[in-house]
Amino acid sequence: MNPWKQLLDVQALDTSLTQLDHRERQLPARAELVEVEDQLAALRAEVAAVEGDKHVLDKEQKRIEDEIASIEDKIASADRQLYSGSSDVKELQALQDEIAALKRRISGLEDQELELMEQVEPIDARLAGLAERQAELDQRAVALTAGIAEAEADIDRERNEVRDRRAEVVGDIDPGALQEYETVRGRLGGVAVARLEHGSCGACHMKLSAVEHDRILHLSPEEPVRCEDCGRFLVRD
Repeated sequence: MNPWKQLLDVQALDTSLTQLDHRERQLPARAELVEVEDQLAALRAEVAAVEGDKHVLDKEQKRIEDEIASIEDKIASADRQLYSGSSDVKELQALQDEIAALKRRISGLEDQELELMEQVEPIDARLAGLAERQAELDQRAVALTAGIAEAEADIDRERNEVRDRRAEVVGDIDPGALQEYETVRGRLGGVAVARLEHGSCGACHMKLSAVEHDRILHLSPEEPVRCEDCGRFLVRD
């Protein structure tokens, strides 16, 4: 058999493999997954920033609560002294004044705490919204990942079928011709063999000179012929 004609079949199978590789790399879901992952990264950064703001407010609220608790202990101690049975009027008045001042301090701290709680409320709502959005994006990322895996499995099946067919074809080809094919294919972007159609190379589409075309027509089909422009092997009927 004409090895160059057989190699044309191999070329078609190799082109199919190249197209399958390209299809796998360019799955639309891949680009969408990258976009979703970018959105998740940005969202996590936003969550971290908002949680940082909330941490500052929580820390301040804890400080106020601790101070209120400390003042309440002082009030309780002053109350015990007030009702301890002392008859010293000045001492009793001083205790009453201290208790009143401490209660005013607590009232002021409670106002501050209320203001903090009002600031925390929209932050909590924002965090809840971000968590909901993150859950949606996580779910989308899982679905896209599963879709990509399924598409890759389908492409792998097609690729294995093509490779099996290729192995059958190359088994009958002259090893020397096959080696030449692989060498040229590696050098010329994956295409080593093309048809000679109407005097033109089927790969680079350049028209051969009339002299070269006439010379080729007088050669046997098994004689290797290469395009004078791109250097690929030409198969003619």
